[in-house]
Amino acid sequence: MITVYFDGLCEPVNPGGVATYGFIVYRDHEKLYEEAGVIGVGALGDDVTNNVAEYTALIRALEWLIRNGFTEEHITVKGDSQLIIRQMQGIYSVRSPRLLLLHRRAKVLTSKFKSLKLEWVPREENAEADALSRKAYLQFMREHADLMKDRYGRYLATEEQKATLKKVGITPDPFISRWEAERIIRRLRRKAPRSNR
Repeated sequence: MITVYFDGLCEPVNPGGVATYGFIVYRDHEKLYEEAGVIGVGALGDDVTNNVAEYTALIRALEWLIRNGFTEEHITVKGDSQLIIRQMQGIYSVRSPRLLLLHRRAKVLTSKFKSLKLEWVPREENAEADALSRKAYLQFMREHADLMKDRYGRYLATEEQKATLKKVGITPDPFISRWEAERIIRRLRRKAPRSNR
């Protein structure tokens, strides 16, 4: 059994941020392959969103499986984007012209497999693919630090958010987005006992 996890993101702002993807391929519990990369940068004129990133992650994973001879295997592809999974399953329609092209490409690729199932999973179960896409984002931001701070500075975590994360022992990356910092802070507050909130 082959299991694939995929994820994409567009940060520090969506749409128009830095769009990245990640995917991992397992045979049973053995990792066969992982990949991550940058799709595009809104500040440089690319038409990118988190949904574009998610579809691209799925497409790159399917292309890798085809190139490496897995079309006759039983494949389960898991992602945490309900939109992408449900569009691929035909539950949701595709209205965005930009997504329609990606959707069609993904459908063509899925048709090449003998047995392929798409499955939505909660974000917590997709942490490894999420970490890969996030790693690609942070690496790109560091490599283009001056340009990215000028273009995206207002979308990066505030000093208050960074201080809150530091108080609980998390050293935030300089390019963590406000959205991601807030998501981590909310998660920590939910886990904290009421007396510590």
